[in-house]
Amino acid sequence: MIFDFSAYLRQWRTDGTAAHRDVLAGIVVALALIPEAIGFSVIAGVDPRVGLYASVAIAMTIALIGGRPGMISAATAAVAVLIGPLVREHGVQYLFAATILMGLIQILAGLLRVHLVMQFVSRSVITGFVNALAILIFLAQLPQLLHVGWQTYAMVVGGLAVIYGFPRLTRAIPSPLVAILVLSAISIGMGLPVHTVGDMGKLPEGLPSLALPQVPLTLETLRIILPYALTMAAVGLLESLLTAQIVDDMTDTESDKRQECAGQGGANIVAALFGGMGGCAMIGQSVINVTSGGRSRLSTFVAGAFLLFLLAVLGPWVGRVPMPALVAVMIMVSIGTFSWNSIANLRRHPPASSLVMLTTVAVVVATRDLSMGVLAGVLLSGIFFAGKVQRMFAVERIDGTDGTSATYRVRGEIFFASVERFTAAFQAERSARHIRIDVTAAHFWDISGVAALDKIVARLRREGRSVDVVGANHASADLIDRFALHDKTGVELGVVPH
Repeated sequence: MIFDFSAYLRQWRTDGTAAHRDVLAGIVVALALIPEAIGFSVIAGVDPRVGLYASVAIAMTIALIGGRPGMISAATAAVAVLIGPLVREHGVQYLFAATILMGLIQILAGLLRVHLVMQFVSRSVITGFVNALAILIFLAQLPQLLHVGWQTYAMVVGGLAVIYGFPRLTRAIPSPLVAILVLSAISIGMGLPVHTVGDMGKLPEGLPSLALPQVPLTLETLRIILPYALTMAAVGLLESLLTAQIVDDMTDTESDKRQECAGQGGANIVAALFGGMGGCAMIGQSVINVTSGGRSRLSTFVAGAFLLFLLAVLGPWVGRVPMPALVAVMIMVSIGTFSWNSIANLRRHPPASSLVMLTTVAVVVATRDLSMGVLAGVLLSGIFFAGKVQRMFAVERIDGTDGTSATYRVRGEIFFASVERFTAAFQAERSARHIRIDVTAAHFWDISGVAALDKIVARLRREGRSVDVVGANHASADLIDRFALHDKTGVELGVVPH
């Protein structure tokens, strides 16, 4: 595929109004990234700077080489929960090595077009994924709302009032940014007793430095890091591709999923080289970015660059930002992320689709594992689909005029889920000596269907009956020719063009 440089430049969109929105959106995202990156570092058992530097490196790198403009990638909980045992048992240097290998695997996945597996994720699973994330985002704010003074609740309510009320005045400035600035000024000016960003953990000082992981280059090292790298790569790609699809829907634009896979890999390698943990796309921050007006690569780059500026230059001031302001922003994200139409659609949509959506939500919320929820939803969707196709099948028996023959007209799809009914349709045959199986209106999809046909013909011939199978379309005939046991059953196909 030839790289379209002009299209790439358009994805940065530098006209005045758009650039203004993108820059401001990136600033909002940068502020929202700080407490989450620190929290994810705690989950992973590493120093806060490991999560913060990762967020800087991943956001800035993915802005350059990713496939979904306007989507935010950084250190995430989905990856953080996987690496705790590795850090505890072998140290942070092995984490950096595993993250580099994670990136290489993701680049390979992009080259192999692994993104195409997203075609098997149904809309019900995506809706369940979105709703589960919205619930998790809200639940993550609860620790900041428990055992606190009334000032915290007042600031959260005030922040939400600004977020939803300010756009009535103007949309030139993102309302979440206004809420953060206003509440920070009130908190600092009045000395309110509320939690601040600095309470989450010590912010790093200075710039990150480039360094290779200090691990021995041996097969033993590979044995240690490979299982973690594979899991991190799979979970990271899954969350990134699902988030990319959600941002596609929000912006009514298309993204290059293959490039996004490789871009995630490159971003993770850069993060590890600068002392950061692995990460992936973040739906919460992506929603903040899009709803604040960010649409291009510029907004993602500004998020990473401004976060670096905050850490390196304004660290003491950033530490004084009140957590209630950021909680208000994340509650807004939770409300905006949840698909409220899905509640009304529970009655309108088919029961199977609703059950898939609810199962995805339940598994994700119960396990806090996005990959497990999506896997459960995809498996359930596959079961329901197979059951639906199974019912699109019928066999009709027509007696011959001579009283000694019969024709079985088979209609529908013959595959692993329908072979039992296909075989059962011939079990009651006792009278006809000459049997014609007409599959003109049927299609054989797999070797299970072919094996069922073999079984039927073999049994009938053992009983002394003559059998003709006719009407197979070209695809079915090719499958039967390749896999049917002609020498054992004596089947001769009469192939009718179809």
